[in-house]
Amino acid sequence: MSSPSETLRPTIAVVIPALNEEASLPLVLRDIPRPLVGQVVVVDNGSTDRTAEAARANGARVVAEPQRGYGSACLRGLAELRRQPEGPPDIVVFLDADYSDHPDELTALVQPILDGTQDFVLGSRLLGNRERGAMPPQSVWGNRLACFLMRLFFGAHFTDLGPFRAIRWDCLERLGMVDQNFGWTVEMQIKAARQQLRCLEVPVSYRRRVGASKISGTVRGTILAGSKILYLLAKYGLAACAPVETPAAVPAQRPIS
Repeated sequence: MSSPSETLRPTIAVVIPALNEEASLPLVLRDIPRPLVGQVVVVDNGSTDRTAEAARANGARVVAEPQRGYGSACLRGLAELRRQPEGPPDIVVFLDADYSDHPDELTALVQPILDGTQDFVLGSRLLGNRERGAMPPQSVWGNRLACFLMRLFFGAHFTDLGPFRAIRWDCLERLGMVDQNFGWTVEMQIKAARQQLRCLEVPVSYRRRVGASKISGTVRGTILAGSKILYLLAKYGLAACAPVETPAAVPAQRPIS
């Protein structure tokens, strides 16, 4: 019979978008602190290799999202968590499949939420230890520019748009995420600031990814990602017709403890 503390223990799920990451994904799944994480959902975003098989072999649930795009994969993972019989988790963590982040640092991301002091915690690569060459110059300066504009337009104090992040499920649902590609991370941070979520950055380590980057590793990917990020900043920060998300009336948030 479970004790009350076990029954009430917060549930944590990890969503991992993956496109042709059969070499790196087993390393990512191996390093996730599983006693803390209840489930891992890998979203196969149209892989042509054995990504799905590698995920299943290492204990992850696999769902398919054929429409390519980082945001599309994240949205598909959330839909899977939303409709499961036991209901969604208390906290969801987003993690890349390329082994550039350090999954074992997940505890540092979720702890402020478990403590009840934060709603959204972002792992900042620029505040943490980066392996030389892990982030190309265009990524570093692009992140700094985007964060400067977020601070200017929204008073949001971020240093990075890093993909390694944790957020309360109820807060994430209120954000109404819609971006299907490169703008997913900045959309979340803009909306979190506009809805005045309790946000925190923690330093995370970052290393060279396994294999070639599909975004910062190509000129086309860099241009498309940068353009989308700037578009969203303009849409939410400058356009007079941009809707202001006001949270619907919801019950008072219960502590996650």
